[in-house]
Amino acid sequence: MALLLLWILFGLGIFIQLIYLLPIFGKVAFFKSKPESNSENTEGVTVVIAAHNEFKNLKRLIPILFEQDYPNYDVLVINDRSRDRTGRLLEDLMSQYPKLRTVTVKYTPDHVTSKKYALTLGIKVAKNDVILLTDADCIPASDQWIRKMTQPVRNQNMTFSIGYAGYEQQKGFLNRWIQFETLKTALLYLSFAKWKSPFMGVGRNLCYRRSFFMEIKAFKDLWHLEGGDDDLLINRYATGKNTRAVLDADARTISIPKENWKDYFSQKKRHLNINLILGIIWLVWFFVFDFNKEEMNWNDYGWLVISIAYLSIYFY
Repeated sequence: MALLLLWILFGLGIFIQLIYLLPIFGKVAFFKSKPESNSENTEGVTVVIAAHNEFKNLKRLIPILFEQDYPNYDVLVINDRSRDRTGRLLEDLMSQYPKLRTVTVKYTPDHVTSKKYALTLGIKVAKNDVILLTDADCIPASDQWIRKMTQPVRNQNMTFSIGYAGYEQQKGFLNRWIQFETLKTALLYLSFAKWKSPFMGVGRNLCYRRSFFMEIKAFKDLWHLEGGDDDLLINRYATGKNTRAVLDADARTISIPKENWKDYFSQKKRHLNINLILGIIWLVWFFVFDFNKEEMNWNDYGWLVISIAYLSIYFY
């Protein structure tokens, strides 16, 4: 009997893996890009970057951003309490790039986290309604980044578009681990988004509308949480009808990875806490609202699958 039970559990595990590998992950694995329509809407886009002591990264990033092949955009850098030469650098760069704008944050209220506060101030004064977020240590993979990442919001009437944000390849085991972990996480959230069940995104490559952000007061009830300016926002407001995953290689961003384990674990501590919170929320949702239904359909089990995905990321 015990042996039979083990075989049943083994078979169940294989079945679940096949579901992930073929139907779910297959949406990403077998993706083929489609040519864009000739009637493209070139609505204005504002690239928003929250920067804290990012002198070195901004010096590299800003000139690259102004090489983008898109006719109607500007760049807004939020100088979040920087103590290095970020402020002076931005002043010099604004004289070179007329479409570069800055907002300076001099303090953060006690009851909010700094990045959410900085992003809110910046998005509030953004010139355009289409907001494209990235970080100061990120580089667009091509000069088509703005065009590709914002296309669902501009031309398909979407509220969100979520993209892939990878890391530079370097030597060493830590970098290989970061590459694997990043790909695994992206495979989960991009695959579920392609199945019209988006549950997270990353702020290094994320697009949404300013009007929506301001209307819903996007960080309401999230101010006190460390992180969550991207994944919790998507988890709360993104749906299969208002969100698209952008898988085009030209729409990627590439970030500078952590180079030592101390910095890596410091970064992951914040991310893992968010995954635990989300996993518990969706698990409770499933058992309270769906499990007690007289008749459940396969969509109801989606909340359980999403919960397991978050908890597996946390405990992996």
